[in-house]
Amino acid sequence: MPQLCRVTASLLLGTARAACDEELLAREGVTFCVNVTRQQPFPALPGLRVPVLDDPAEDLLGHLERCGAAIEAAVRAGGRCLVYCKNGRSRSAAVCTAYLMRHRQLPLKDAFEAVKTARPVAQPNAGFWAQLQRYEEELQSALLSKELENSNV
Repeated sequence: MPQLCRVTASLLLGTARAACDEELLAREGVTFCVNVTRQQPFPALPGLRVPVLDDPAEDLLGHLERCGAAIEAAVRAGGRCLVYCKNGRSRSAAVCTAYLMRHRQLPLKDAFEAVKTARPVAQPNAGFWAQLQRYEEELQSALLSKELENSNV
């Protein structure tokens, strides 16, 4: 039976099969979907497709800001967002982790722990993990720059 895993009250992680279960999406109050695949179907809901394969060489990093902003917009509008890929393990787990890092200010370790707690099979591939580490460095650098800018005002 398809299921959606609750990462936060408004962020869900799942499989493509679960994303196609319209009754499940309605029951869970999903209002927006982030489909992190090139070919998996899209439910009849507003959403965003991130056309990447579960391949360590794929560029997921270049999509993380756009994904996070879309998820945050859905959440701020009072909705619930489902992030999914074929098996709900690598691509979607990486996007959920990045969202928590960027919009909940969690370090990578804590963000991934929250995702892994919600969905124990979550495991971004080695390439995506390296990109999450790079994303964490970028976020820390941006935060440091902002703090320096504010201290000079």
